Amino acid sequence: MSSTRDEYRRVRITAAPNDGALIEIDGHDVASSVDAYRITQTVGEGPEVILYMQQGWRGMEFDGLADVVVEPADVRQVVIGFLGAVDWRRLDEAVLDRDDLDGKPGELTRGMLAQLREWAASA
Repeated sequence: MSSTRDEYRRVRITAAPNDGALIEIDGHDVASSVDAYRITQTVGEGPEVILYMQQGWRGMEFDGLADVVVEPADVRQVVIGFLGAVDWRRLDEAVLDRDDLDGKPGELTRGMLAQLREWAASA
């Protein structure tokens, strides 16, 4: 279930470390049904909010100001989305600038994994 380009939903997300998140769609609290969410925006376009819903979620009606994509909760999709958003040039540059490269076999792979973990933790 997703909104069309002409139908935007009012979305409110307030999140803080260790406090969980308040997630409302058109004033309806959906936080207890959301396993994860992703907010993206491309220059020249409006924001897109993707909600990864828990299994068994029954749905609701939306109407508002953000393009909302609702998908079943699947950690694989969250990982795929995160990796799909990584700019390989930025990753390459960040890894080569790391101070923890040691010249041992696999250093670039270890550096990439460490960099991706750091980016994921700060997202």
